[in-house]
Amino acid sequence: MSTTLLLARHGQTVWHAENRYAGISDVALTDTGVAQAEALGRWAAEHPVDAIWTSPLSRAGRTAAPAARALNLTPHTEPALRECDFGVMEGRTLAEFAAENPGAAEAFRADPVAHAFPGAEDPTAAATRGTAALHRIAAAHPDQRVLVVAHNSLLRLVLCRLLSIPLGEYRRVFPRLRNAAVSELRLQEGAVAALMSLNVPCGEES
Repeated sequence: MSTTLLLARHGQTVWHAENRYAGISDVALTDTGVAQAEALGRWAAEHPVDAIWTSPLSRAGRTAAPAARALNLTPHTEPALRECDFGVMEGRTLAEFAAENPGAAEAFRADPVAHAFPGAEDPTAAATRGTAALHRIAAAHPDQRVLVVAHNSLLRLVLCRLLSIPLGEYRRVFPRLRNAAVSELRLQEGAVAALMSLNVPCGEES
């Protein structure tokens, strides 16, 4: 048995438009983010899924809402799909951090897992919880298609874990997941995951 997971990052927020880390902060979508969510909804209407799962943060739920309406589905919320907690970087840019602590910023750029931001969640722990969440979702929907709306850093860490890529390479291998674009992942019981597509746009530029 295998499950097809359609992974989508939430739509653009005010902080992401300014390249600020949102993390566990509950930041609203911009008008562009709302348009991206609507585009994802139109995509879902043309590529139906059997279930929708989202992070508990409102930007993910708002992004999933048009798809849920289009398919008459009630989204499930999975707490373990929340974004990483970025500690002192919540609401700040990497450039701001580098201006006051250039050594720590450079260490983060070199290996963001070994040198996570001060006060941040351990990225390895985030990868573990996110991966476990996707396995639970897959087990609940064997041989089905599931839309999963979550977050940029969490999903990149999880993709590295599932594809046997060193976690410290997540920013290099996956520079970013586009807002409301879809990446197709197939999870087969007892087998390594297969990434079928990455960052496929749904219509609205992200």
